[in-house]
Amino acid sequence: MERRAILPAFSTSLLAMVLLLPAPALAATPRYDGADVVWVAIAAALVFLMQAGFALLESGLSRAKNAVNVLMKNYMDLCVGTLAFWALGFGLMFGANPSGWLGQSLFAPSQGDSDLWTLMLFQLMFAATAATIASGAMAERTRYVGYLCGAVAITGLIYPLFGNWAWNSDGWLARLGFVDFAGSTVVHSVGGWCALAGILVVGPRLGRFDRQGAPREIRGHNLSFVALGGFLLWFGWFGFNGGSTVAASVDIALINLNTQLAASAGALGSALYRLAGRRPVLLTETVNGSLAGLVGITAGCATMSPGFAVLTGLVAGLLVGPGGRLLLALKLDDVVSAVPVHAFAGAWGTLAAGLFYSGDLFDPERITVQLLGIVVAFAWAFFAALILYMLLALSAGLRAPALHEQRGLDVSEHAELGYPEFSQPHLYDAEVAGGLESRR
Repeated sequence: MERRAILPAFSTSLLAMVLLLPAPALAATPRYDGADVVWVAIAAALVFLMQAGFALLESGLSRAKNAVNVLMKNYMDLCVGTLAFWALGFGLMFGANPSGWLGQSLFAPSQGDSDLWTLMLFQLMFAATAATIASGAMAERTRYVGYLCGAVAITGLIYPLFGNWAWNSDGWLARLGFVDFAGSTVVHSVGGWCALAGILVVGPRLGRFDRQGAPREIRGHNLSFVALGGFLLWFGWFGFNGGSTVAASVDIALINLNTQLAASAGALGSALYRLAGRRPVLLTETVNGSLAGLVGITAGCATMSPGFAVLTGLVAGLLVGPGGRLLLALKLDDVVSAVPVHAFAGAWGTLAAGLFYSGDLFDPERITVQLLGIVVAFAWAFFAALILYMLLALSAGLRAPALHEQRGLDVSEHAELGYPEFSQPHLYDAEVAGGLESRR
């Protein structure tokens, strides 16, 4: 069997075994009335729309020769992530949890009531968001099958285990009082630390750094996609944060107001950083600044006053530029700045949720718990993903061959081109064209 087929075959076998398990005993789930179910279903659809935002943002920041590849990764990590989370991740995250470390029921559930299905629907969308963060960071040089195997492991194991500790009512971090209302750390920092591990293992794109290690700029092919993707992500975030009430509650008003304020302040913070350095204000960095503001407020959007939401978003936006420069200084190639936007801003937002907790500001005990959660999230997600991607590099293969990277992964991985009328002869010649036809 070819090594690229080993992990997909293993994943299929694992899913088959899970499906053959007896129906699990259902853990206690919250109770939802009809209005709650309607709101959660709408919010889940909004979070689903964020996948389109990620696809446009990441594709726009990549080169035209990799547009299809980036879109396919975003499309399929939602699909394989949904199945992995349903089969394994949901149970690990929300199943009965007597140990405080992992769930022991609700694997591949096919029996339940509307309360279970409501919770599962919403949480499926969160799991897909965590998985897709690594896609943009590792774009333009990562093999398709290797990436999807990583997405399965993130949604099925890495993300739900930390989610169990923080969001399962019996999780050990939850019992300590860890505050992360909608997932600055549970979703975004975990996804960001996985992205950091991925770019360490896969390495930078060809030509990203010169022989002296100085970075060369590689521009994205469509900044209109970047702006549109940013708008879609921002729109979806009202479901991401507001839907985390998992109830048709009056609290949604403050949550979504804080979301809007923080996103706006994040864009402003990013712009101010550029202006302070007497550099042009970039569209790409401004969009990422608003996303960093959204990531930052996600932990404390329900427990923070609007003024502190503005401060949280402003600081998160200010982190984007220096965070990207730090990665370049370390010779790390993050195509879409996923690590600064999701990992760094997520960690800050989680700390801010402890600092600016309404009615109990700057409580040292809560701040200590928040710092503990941030450190644990990094230690678990980064090192688990590092091992995962190293194993994938040795088995399924993670780095695309240099020739494929030069010609573009659209050709080598998918036998399609996003922009065939603009293809360059040295990238799409008669040999390649014949290969495409033979593979259809």
